[in-house]
Amino acid sequence: MKRVFLCLFFPVFAFSQQRANIIYIMSDDHDASAISAYNKTLVSTPNIDRIANEGILFNRSFVGNSICGPARATILTGLHSHKNGFTDNRSRFDGSQVTVPKLLQQAGYQTAVVGKWHLSTYPTGFDFWNIVPGQGQYFEPAMISMKGDTSRYHGYGTDVITDEALGWLRNKRDSTKPFFLMLHHKAPHRYFFPPLKYIQQYHTKTFPEPASLYIDTAGRGAAWRLQTMSILPDMKLSSDLKVDPAYLMDIPWLKPDSAEIAYYRAIINRIPAPERKQIVEIYKERGELIQKLRPQGKALLKLKYQWYMQDYLACVASVDENVGRVLDYLDASGLARNTLVIYTSDQGFYLGQNGWFDKRWMYDVSMRSPLLARWPGHIKPGTKTNTMVQNIDYAPTFLDVAGVKIPAAMQGLSLKGVLQDPAQTLPRNSLYYHFYEYKADHTVLQHVGVRTDRYKLLYFYTVNEWQLFDLQKDKAELNNLVGDRSYQKIFADMKKELLRLRDVYDDHEAAGELR
Repeated sequence: MKRVFLCLFFPVFAFSQQRANIIYIMSDDHDASAISAYNKTLVSTPNIDRIANEGILFNRSFVGNSICGPARATILTGLHSHKNGFTDNRSRFDGSQVTVPKLLQQAGYQTAVVGKWHLSTYPTGFDFWNIVPGQGQYFEPAMISMKGDTSRYHGYGTDVITDEALGWLRNKRDSTKPFFLMLHHKAPHRYFFPPLKYIQQYHTKTFPEPASLYIDTAGRGAAWRLQTMSILPDMKLSSDLKVDPAYLMDIPWLKPDSAEIAYYRAIINRIPAPERKQIVEIYKERGELIQKLRPQGKALLKLKYQWYMQDYLACVASVDENVGRVLDYLDASGLARNTLVIYTSDQGFYLGQNGWFDKRWMYDVSMRSPLLARWPGHIKPGTKTNTMVQNIDYAPTFLDVAGVKIPAAMQGLSLKGVLQDPAQTLPRNSLYYHFYEYKADHTVLQHVGVRTDRYKLLYFYTVNEWQLFDLQKDKAELNNLVGDRSYQKIFADMKKELLRLRDVYDDHEAAGELR
């Protein structure tokens, strides 16, 4: 009996002493509502759903600056944008600062990043990296290796990025060490261009319209008036929706400019010839419909919205397929049992609400991001949590899971306890937000804000405009309560909380803006 007991006990003991592997999968602009674990009305994502079904789903995960590069810098550092120095997409990331991969390397981890980087400088702290330049391309993508060489890869971008990540896992890593892999997809970032098989599946689908698709945005303040992220005027038929410019040249209000025509040709010509012919033939239907209807106003918005959804969600379907490839490899290789897999996006994304696309705002649609995690033996399958978390929390969580000390300078909180017990709460009742980029894409005004469990306060400081929302009564954030007498105490309290968080997070740039 003693010999049998030891044989059974030793593997369990050895497994309990292993340090967890971590795979962090991040897509770009993937809204939570485009994941069927969150919302079943738009798309089916069975592989991403597997992570939730076999692990945990966070219902209230948010970012502190809803834009691509800053979100990535925050995840690496555990710091808000003003502390890590990457405030907008024109910034350059300081790779000499303390980051998660560096700390994990020092603790004996193999570290790797594959896919979209978008931080202007090359990665540091990684044993292996292979990244796309800038935003990357959907077809025949280029990738920059650690040697600094740029090579063009044959295939579809989401597949290629996954191939490279799996290639590292299978053949290039040191299998005697635990690993930390950041797998970053370009998809479903604009300009939304799915692979042929998903274009074929999605181009005839019709999707439900959001209640606020046709909303009148007039009279809602300077920020709403100045923005250029509305589907109707700002989403282009050729470059965004792949309508051949030849169908638009004789329609004055739809005639594309030379830049849009050039971009259309560039993205179409990048597709390998056999597939290109089939894809062009499918999108020909859009051009013929435009020629027939010559739509304007609401009729044009209705068409644009459906085509936007078809392409965006088809890109999501391709991401989901490739998430399945990673999960299948982990299961088949035996790595799954000791690997924390996280799926998220760099932020949320507008899918027609308020007639918009894109992100940037502090409103929940863009501030909220999906967050799902699987860690066998540590996370109970099928768990959901309403704990309010933010992307400054990811870096401390990675370190905590790896058993590495969290630097005191990091501004986030570890979610390890919540992963293992969703009833746990965090010692934090509000979230801080600061968006900096203006006079760039989509002209969203700079703003700071605070979100609590029930209320949200935004301050567009360059135009001195406040917005207050009761999230319990107004989930769509359409009713500004700043002028409502019954909310004046709440308004004052939220101002105090915003000032408190500004000081807690030491945001000197906001110090002169808030008054």
